[in-house]
Amino acid sequence: MLATTLPPRTTDLFDQGLELRPGSALLRFGAARPRPAGRFSWSGDGAAAWLDDVRGHVWTVGGPEPAAGLVLRAAQRRPEKVREFTGPRGTEALVARHLPVNDVVEWVFRWTLEEPPVQRGEERVVVLDESHHGELLDFLGEHSPAYSTGPGSADVSLWCGIRGDDGRLVACGAMSSLRDSGAPLMASVATDAAQRGQGLGAALTAWLTRYAVRRHGFCTLWQLADNTPAERLYTRLGYRNEDPCVAARISSN
Repeated sequence: MLATTLPPRTTDLFDQGLELRPGSALLRFGAARPRPAGRFSWSGDGAAAWLDDVRGHVWTVGGPEPAAGLVLRAAQRRPEKVREFTGPRGTEALVARHLPVNDVVEWVFRWTLEEPPVQRGEERVVVLDESHHGELLDFLGEHSPAYSTGPGSADVSLWCGIRGDDGRLVACGAMSSLRDSGAPLMASVATDAAQRGQGLGAALTAWLTRYAVRRHGFCTLWQLADNTPAERLYTRLGYRNEDPCVAARISSN
């Protein structure tokens, strides 16, 4: 597998038919159509890739071998930009034959077109504005320090939360977006560690999903592959699971 043998950059990620195949939801929802001005994208035999230039992140879908080839192609063409990638499981091992790879994390890209069943406690969800950003930051720092999206992020359109009887936050979450396509992306859902198991996460997740589906027709999210409780919750709320992915960094050493 040599990056130099792959086809040149393409003008449209959707001219290969990959978006119609099972397992290509990330392409359908994550890559904007039509192609944004200035976006770098590539295609190979059974894979497509596009570059988030701001993050230096290459997104790939398709088979692991052609996807890895496209990551290598991107790293070869834009070595000063490409720092990390997401692809189908197995991509990381193939890329690692040619480039140093670290910080490997297995994810699942999930999505739904349907409103979920109503969950107990949804009526307790309230919208939070900029005046609550400090409170949100403190809450996330204590109960979910590895949160993906923080207060003040330009990608976030809405923060919401649930308060306890004393008025303090016991759960929070955000409606963010995928950078390239603008697709709604649920992010940073967290609950008070002392109150987990009471359905707070389910209520917040259902509320945010309903919010996105009513406004956009669908909702997406990322799930850590080894998060069994989240796996069960998202499945119960109707989220599809057909995109097992892996993310990794390309080391500069």
